[in-house]
Amino acid sequence: MGLTKQYLRYGPAALFGLVGSARGNAAFVALRGERGRCVAVPACEHVFVWDTRKGEKVLILKGLKHEVSCLCPSPDGLHLAVGYEDGSIRVFSLVSGEANVTFNGHKAAVTALKYDHLGGRLVSGSKDTDVIVWDVINESGLYRLKGHKDAVTQVLFLKRNLLVTSGKDAMVKWWDLDTHHCFKTLVGHRTEVWGLALVSEEKRLITGTADSELRVWDITYIQEIKDPDEPESKKSKGSSLGADENTEEDETLELDESPEDRLLTCSKVGSIMREGRDRVVTLAADQTGKILACHGTDAVLEVFSVLSEEEVQKKLEKKTKKAKKKAKQKSEEQPEGTVELSLQEEIQRVANVRASAKIKSFDLTLFPKGELKIVLLLQNNIIESYNLNLSAQVPQAVRTSKITIGGHRSDVRTLAFSSDNIAILSAAAESVKIWNRSTLQCIRTMECDYALCSLFVPGDRQVIVGTKTGKLQLYDLASGSLMETLAAHDGAVWSIALSPDQHGFVTGGADKCVKFWEFELVKDESSIQKRLSMKQMRILQLDEDVLCVRYSPNQKLLAVSLLDCTVKIFYTDTLKFFLSLYGHKLPVLCMDISYDGTLIATGSADRNVKIWGLDFGDCHRSLFAHDDSVMHLQFVAKSHLFFTAGKDNKIKQWDADKFEHIQTLEGHHQEVWCLALSPNGDYVVSASHDKSLRLWERTREPLILEEEREMQREAEYEESVAKEEQPVVAGETQGETGLAGKKTIETIKAAERIMEAIELYREEMAKLKEHKAICKAAGKEVPLPVNPILRAYGNITVSGMRSELEESLLVLPFSYVPDLLRLFSEHIHLGSEVELLCRALIFLLKIHFGQITSNHMLVSVIENLKKTTISRVSEARDVLGFNMAGLQYLKREIEAKDEVKFFADATDRFEEKRRKRKKKEKMVLAVV
Repeated sequence: MGLTKQYLRYGPAALFGLVGSARGNAAFVALRGERGRCVAVPACEHVFVWDTRKGEKVLILKGLKHEVSCLCPSPDGLHLAVGYEDGSIRVFSLVSGEANVTFNGHKAAVTALKYDHLGGRLVSGSKDTDVIVWDVINESGLYRLKGHKDAVTQVLFLKRNLLVTSGKDAMVKWWDLDTHHCFKTLVGHRTEVWGLALVSEEKRLITGTADSELRVWDITYIQEIKDPDEPESKKSKGSSLGADENTEEDETLELDESPEDRLLTCSKVGSIMREGRDRVVTLAADQTGKILACHGTDAVLEVFSVLSEEEVQKKLEKKTKKAKKKAKQKSEEQPEGTVELSLQEEIQRVANVRASAKIKSFDLTLFPKGELKIVLLLQNNIIESYNLNLSAQVPQAVRTSKITIGGHRSDVRTLAFSSDNIAILSAAAESVKIWNRSTLQCIRTMECDYALCSLFVPGDRQVIVGTKTGKLQLYDLASGSLMETLAAHDGAVWSIALSPDQHGFVTGGADKCVKFWEFELVKDESSIQKRLSMKQMRILQLDEDVLCVRYSPNQKLLAVSLLDCTVKIFYTDTLKFFLSLYGHKLPVLCMDISYDGTLIATGSADRNVKIWGLDFGDCHRSLFAHDDSVMHLQFVAKSHLFFTAGKDNKIKQWDADKFEHIQTLEGHHQEVWCLALSPNGDYVVSASHDKSLRLWERTREPLILEEEREMQREAEYEESVAKEEQPVVAGETQGETGLAGKKTIETIKAAERIMEAIELYREEMAKLKEHKAICKAAGKEVPLPVNPILRAYGNITVSGMRSELEESLLVLPFSYVPDLLRLFSEHIHLGSEVELLCRALIFLLKIHFGQITSNHMLVSVIENLKKTTISRVSEARDVLGFNMAGLQYLKREIEAKDEVKFFADATDRFEEKRRKRKKKEKMVLAVV
């Protein structure tokens, strides 16, 4: 059966107009080994890496579908971990720009990410209240930590294999990663804990909440092994050592009574007052822990300096000398031990950095010479960089760069295409920008009032913008200057439409008027040449505010949408009333007339699109188009297909003849305000509240509606799988820990691949038995035919699904497990993938222990596996140990030969030593 009607698919071509999304955080990345120059910022589902010095985009890490919510660079600077709104985490290589590893474990958006100091483990916190520790090298989840009652806001690794987490449940929890349990909870906060920072070599914790205090806690690590015969009273006394019992804010709950090799006490020492009165949005320290910074919901970043132990001691000695001198003058004895440094002296305010708009996130990096580099991601689509010289007498923040050209400061409310399909106009509350469609570069930026509608003047040399203040602004594109401003309406100019004869245009405004304008050439006072101007010809007065106006292609009719939910059709020449289209429950926000003038489609705030005939004004069909208001509607040139944009983040294509939904363009993450189609119909450009502009291109790929519906059903099924209850693991207690992974469509597909492979193995074994019997009967060797699947794929391996291995084995039926164990027994002899096989084997034994041990057929297999796995693991360990020893030897040889250090931080260490030596020399010279 042939296709009755063929449609062509529109696909995403580009994302532009975006500098950085305010949803995630900014982070410095060491690209090509240079620190403090490149910054990674979230950009909807992608990550952009900007060179702050040149103001150029140097790398794009492409995401799939969901918005980026969190970023964290690895300690070695080679990778970037990216958390998404759907709970997935992808680890990108900053060298190749490819995603190497994907982790699926969270059910909601990832809110916090942090690597350990070696970069081998990654910890993530989420809105689903869980904390998961991932093994980056092995590409697997280690364990899930449950304990928070609300979204996790921050996670930090400590070098002593501890983890500290904060949440919106006003709790700060300490986790022992050796035993996977929470051993301490700080309950001294009255409101949500929005940020954590570790300073002073992890001996001090700073927490930020919804008030203007930064609470400072002293951490004491107690290295002791308790005597099992020690009385309980002594144990409890020892466990609370160092806690201040007088203040209720110092309460710590010991949630585990078992003996600990390493105990930790955390007591409040005071507070630092912020200047901001609102909540802490971001609180962070630099990598050295010497600089602390925080900001609230305003435009000020507060920077503090944390003194090291040496500096504290020097300051204390100085203060003691001063106190003794003062006491001498007063001839009084100074009692010993009374001089102490206040918290404000230990953590000093350095400077306040005032940005040009509200700050959403920041990152900072400290250089050895005392230079601090700060990058700020602002709410209005700007990245700002600042330098702060800490060695100066009065440190002042100096702005070094500002990345703005790539986008608008506010939401784009109107879009237009030039007649040659090359230029795109976008206008927002503060500026009009002209973009080149092929290169996506901004070629003109012109200041304007709050823009609501726009059009290109025939010839594409000028543009007209209608504003919220009721003005019409005419711009010249060659010079980028404002040529003329006219007070067109008393209220907002909601709509503008070019007349088909291209001699003029019509505008509709909030002052209940429709005004007709014509282009004219007037003599310019400043030059001899004439310039373009606009002249008002007629006015149509109406009873309600005008929301949208459109001409019919033959210019005989004018459609006007009113605030009373109706659309009125007038004759253009006489302005006599012709038709009234009523039926919408809420005002019609957008409409368009087809190229042949037979149909008019109207989109309303009641979420419906109605298709009407223009001859009699009859409603052909009412379509439930979007889940929220329909914001824009436009027909494709020379067809009865049209596009609609809605507040439900979607753009949809419809057939006005068959009344069918053809395609949904998904990509925007917030409300879509407007769209524009190119005159040839090949391109669609759309603007959204997520600050992004998206270009969609018509491809040559045919679109079949049945296939589209099938794909939609598959996508709905995949979403429902993720929302299902997670399978219960036998022997797992529903306590503080759990499996790191979750059931997804990928884990189900991986389990199906394992099942297919085992089925194939069974078939091949049966064929081999038959073949042996045939050879025995024939008395000679007969060639065995090769399975076509094995010939096509070669060796089938499970190494491609490392990250979802446990979850895949969890959904695998037990009937396949005996064959899998036999395969393991045969395969482990070869010595390849020992670690992966052992991991799968231990997990299978854990979840199917009862059934495996009660199966007599598997006793010999398990015994064989026990011997071979132990021997193979010890061999692998020996090889690893030998290689490590060899590498250490080579390192020592090269260091001895070239007298250089291998590690990156060696240069910093040398710099510091040199500085100290020079300082000593100066002191000696001064004394001499």
